[in-house]
Amino acid sequence: MLDAAFFHRWMTVAAAWVERDAQHLTALDSPIGDADHGSNMLRGFKAVVSALQEEHPDTPGAVLMLAGRRLVSTVGGASGPLYGTLLRRVGKALGDAATVDRAALAGALHTGVNAVASLGGAAPGDKTMLDALLPAADGLDTSFEAARAAAEQGALATTPLQARKGRASYLGERSIGHQDPGATSSALLIAALAEVAEEADGTDGTGGQGASGE
Repeated sequence: MLDAAFFHRWMTVAAAWVERDAQHLTALDSPIGDADHGSNMLRGFKAVVSALQEEHPDTPGAVLMLAGRRLVSTVGGASGPLYGTLLRRVGKALGDAATVDRAALAGALHTGVNAVASLGGAAPGDKTMLDALLPAADGLDTSFEAARAAAEQGALATTPLQARKGRASYLGERSIGHQDPGATSSALLIAALAEVAEEADGTDGTGGQGASGE
């Protein structure tokens, strides 16, 4: 089963990985965006870690709700509202339960991803974070590792797409050939989740006893 400590660890690992990959995210954003995705995400996740250390939320839902609020208030551009909506809606869907299992988290992730789609007006294939998040949510129905693999594949698959939403859409065909930074950071978030699940249950993250709750 997954408790508040698991979700705190997820956010902490995600923050560390965002810091590690911030320059790469900004490099991806440079030709098709404002060249600030890495720095924005880094600022946001540092604020998330600080908030979690200060407030100590005691349920999975409360951890994600707090993280989402901090991202909205500290991440610039469209990423703040989108990531904030994702985590807040996942947290709200998890409710007040002290522990949740992978199936409950998968259902909540579907809810959060649908909220992101509604907020941004994007669909699969539009070259956005949804291209990583939608397959990740489907993959999490099976295992943490399936979610990680699906998200990474989804992010890579944005490269040949033409952007239809966001600032990159203004470039038209010139957006083709560039991997979407939002999909890339979304895949990183899901990879951090799978990593923490692997740490928690001592398996390869495929959903055995422990973190999977099965």
